[in-house]
Amino acid sequence: MTDFEKVDFFTDAGLIPDPYPYFDYLRSRSPVTPATPLNVLTVTGYEEALEVYKDPAFSSCVSVAGPFSGLPFGPDGRDDVTELIEQHRDKVPMAEHITTQDPPVHTRTRGLLNKLITPKRLKENEEFMWRLADEQLDTFIRRGSAEFLEDYAKPFSLLVIADLLGVPREDHDEFKAAFAKETVGELGKEAPTSHNPLQWLNDKFYAYIEDRRRSPRGDVLTELAQAKYEDGSTPDIEDVMNLSTFLFAAGTETTTKLVSAAVRIIGENPEYETALRDDRSRIPAFLEETLRMESPVKSHFRLARKTTSIGGVKVPAGTTVMLLPGACNRDARKFPDPNTFNPDRPNVREQIAFIRGIHSCPGAPLARAEGRISLNRILDRMRDIRICEQHHGPADHRRYTYEPTFIMRGLAELHITFTPVG
Repeated sequence: MTDFEKVDFFTDAGLIPDPYPYFDYLRSRSPVTPATPLNVLTVTGYEEALEVYKDPAFSSCVSVAGPFSGLPFGPDGRDDVTELIEQHRDKVPMAEHITTQDPPVHTRTRGLLNKLITPKRLKENEEFMWRLADEQLDTFIRRGSAEFLEDYAKPFSLLVIADLLGVPREDHDEFKAAFAKETVGELGKEAPTSHNPLQWLNDKFYAYIEDRRRSPRGDVLTELAQAKYEDGSTPDIEDVMNLSTFLFAAGTETTTKLVSAAVRIIGENPEYETALRDDRSRIPAFLEETLRMESPVKSHFRLARKTTSIGGVKVPAGTTVMLLPGACNRDARKFPDPNTFNPDRPNVREQIAFIRGIHSCPGAPLARAEGRISLNRILDRMRDIRICEQHHGPADHRRYTYEPTFIMRGLAELHITFTPVG
C-alpha cells in the first residue's frame, strides 16, 4: 500500500494509473491542505475550489508551472506580493499565453478570443465535425477493431481545432504529422530539440497571420489576422499567434481525453451503449459525468498575491496553490457516492472539469460538441463496442496505461473491438 504521507505528486509514477485514492487521502486531512515535499497548498474540495476561482487575490501567473515557476520568492511575511509577481512575470513558463495572464491583460486577451470563437464560427465548425467524424471512422471501421486514440480521438480533435482556426485543408496532414504521439507535460522528459510542436505551431500561425495581413483572402485566417481588441487597436502578430497556439494545443488535448474516456466507459458497460443508442438525448449528461469522473486537467495552479483564506485556512501571500479538478469533482459533499459513475445525477452539469471564473475554458462548448457528435456517429456505425482483452486484459483485471504527466489525466491508448454497422 502506498504511504501517501511520503508521496510526491509531481514525481511518483505510482499515482498515474489511479490518483483518486491519493486525492481522497488529501481531502480526508482537509479540503485545503499542504501536500508533496514542495509544500504547495492543495485544494481537493469543490466549494473551496470555487472560492479560489472567484477570488482576485489569486494570480494565474503559475497556472501551468506551479511550484516550478522559477519565481524567486515565496511566503516571506509580506501581505501583498503583486509587485514582485509583475517584476518577474516574464520569466514564468508560458507567460505569453492567456492561461497565465491576470486582469487587465487577461481581460483584453479574452475579449479578443470572444471575437474569434463566435456562435457563427462554432456552428460552421460543428457542420465540419459531422463530416469529419464519418471520414475518420471510414479509415478503420471495416476492421472491427481500433486503437481509438490514434485512429479517431487524436486526429479528430486536432482537425476540428484546425478547422475552427481556419487552417487550410491542404495543410491538415502536415498538422497531424507534427502532433503525432505528443504528450503534454510528460514527467522527466525534456523538450525535444529537433521538433518542438508548440514552436512549430508558433511558426505556422505567425506565417499565416503575417500573410493574411499582407494579402487578405476572405477566409477564417484573415478574420483571425484582422481581429481587433475591444478598444479598436490591432494586436501584435505575436499576441494573435500565442492565442492561436494555445487554443490549438489545449483544445486538442482536452477533447482527446474526454472522447476516449467516454468510449472506455461504454466499452466497459454495454448497458450504456444500449441506453445511449436508444435515447441520444442522454449523451450530453453522459459526457458531463465522464468529465466529472475523469477530469482531463489533473492539476493547475494559482499564486496568492495577497494574504487571504480558502475554506477558513489562512493562505499567506506568495503561497502556491494546487487545484485538483478530478478531486473536487469527487467531493462527496457535492456529489454523493462520488466514485460511482451515474449520468442521471441531478447536478451532473455542475462539475468543474472546465474550471470556473475568468479562466473558465473558452473551448468548453467546442469540446462538448465534439463529444456529442463523436458518440452519435460512433453509435450509428458501431455495435457491441468492447474493450480488447488482448491488450487490456479480462474484465476483472483490466490494464490501462495513462499519460505520465501531473498536468493532464488521459489514456495513452485504448484498444476496442466492435461490429461495424452498415
